[in-house]
Amino acid sequence: MSASNPRPALVIGLGRFGVAVGRTLERMGHEVLGADTSPALVQQYASDFTQIVEADGTDMAALTQLGVADFNAAVVAIGSDIEASVLSVLALSDLGVANIWAKATNDKHARILERTGAHHVVFPEQRMGERVARLLNERLLDFIDFGDDFAIAKLSAPSPIVGVPLVTSECRKKHDVTVIGVKREGEDFIHAVPDTLIMPGDQLVVSGKVDRIEAFAAIDGE
Repeated sequence: MSASNPRPALVIGLGRFGVAVGRTLERMGHEVLGADTSPALVQQYASDFTQIVEADGTDMAALTQLGVADFNAAVVAIGSDIEASVLSVLALSDLGVANIWAKATNDKHARILERTGAHHVVFPEQRMGERVARLLNERLLDFIDFGDDFAIAKLSAPSPIVGVPLVTSECRKKHDVTVIGVKREGEDFIHAVPDTLIMPGDQLVVSGKVDRIEAFAAIDGE
């Protein structure tokens, strides 16, 4: 799929998650077909998608009529109706859709979706809850969890490493985190090197295990 000619995507389920995914895909230049069984939702979001239809995502005949085999990806954004979610994934898989994403509400739901044919399963509510909880730590400004307990975070530079170059503060040796880059107010982002001097007010981008990042962000209080 080229960036200049992105292939269309299908979004089944027009709740908050499905609409957010569809709108973002539209902004990225994709053609998006939205589908939901609710005529009210279809009418409400008619102007948000390239095309929107009232259709049952569990119905193979309806999906075939929509030409889903020609879509680059399909997102099953149904959350509350687990049976409909699973049946939609199964129908898409049987029709040969090569890239199926599905929303899960819990681990059991996720396992069923994967066994039914989903290539990617996401937990939007759970992930957002974890993200908000971590950002309640006032020194963490942003946080991306990659799984396997590994993350990249943006945080305010802890005072113990301010005023010295990274080679002296030994963040990797002492705190088991890697400083990837530094953003200073009014200046461009710079990639960190051993001689990078950390200044007051700097924001750092660091990588490492989640617990080590959280501990590093809290060293001001030690």
